[in-house]
Amino acid sequence: MTTNAGALFERARIAAGLSQRALADATGISQPTLSRIISGSRVAKMPEVVAIAWATGYTVAQLTGVGTVADRVQCAARATNDSGMDRMREALLHFLDLDDYLDDQAVPATV
Repeated sequence: MTTNAGALFERARIAAGLSQRALADATGISQPTLSRIISGSRVAKMPEVVAIAWATGYTVAQLTGVGTVADRVQCAARATNDSGMDRMREALLHFLDLDDYLDDQAVPATV
């Protein structure tokens, strides 16, 4: 997450038209904890980020300041044998999105 994640959470809260109390109620996060997260004195845990995203209508990427997987992929694949580059990139991005989601959920990779 970016160092100004609290400011992004606050911006999302205001845009959603929610008071801190209403956001706390919608997310199940206590209002004092939510206040500390927004002020930056406490780092939000991933389930809290997901709950805030759900309640405000924002994405986790928007709230954390981290681009999407598609934004971070610079070179996806090289098309050969009459394969369409767009289809290959799309398939790879699905796998990368899944991998990113599993990392966010702390699901360990298995071999």
